[in-house]
Amino acid sequence: MTFTTPAAEDLALYLGLGEIDGSRADLLIQQAINLCAAVVTPLPDGASAVVLSSAGRAYANPQGATYETIGPMSVQRPQAGLYLTKAEKAALKAMAGRGGAFTVDPTPATADPSPTWPPDDVNGGGDLEYEPGWGWV
Repeated sequence: MTFTTPAAEDLALYLGLGEIDGSRADLLIQQAINLCAAVVTPLPDGASAVVLSSAGRAYANPQGATYETIGPMSVQRPQAGLYLTKAEKAALKAMAGRGGAFTVDPTPATADPSPTWPPDDVNGGGDLEYEPGWGWV
């Protein structure tokens, strides 16, 4: 499957809003897609979760307030604006199949698995036996 762009209705559902400003939501979604594409191109199938998360943060906090107190209640909000967290970048890379551990096999495809040491002609024609620590005796 390929990445499908989330709609404004998806952002409203993600944020739990009954109504949403469609033009603003579409702009934030497109900008979030651009941010994600700067990390991974093409965007993987599950990238809509990261797009909605980033756009949702920016939509829910348009004034960029980081701390708010009303009467006895106070709330601290995350960083304002449209951005990707470190975890979101890592998730995008993982969904695209990047990151994590890997191995590189330096053995050429034409390598012969037969032993190369000791060569047969070292023991002087084959009439000697090799004893560890003593050599050919």
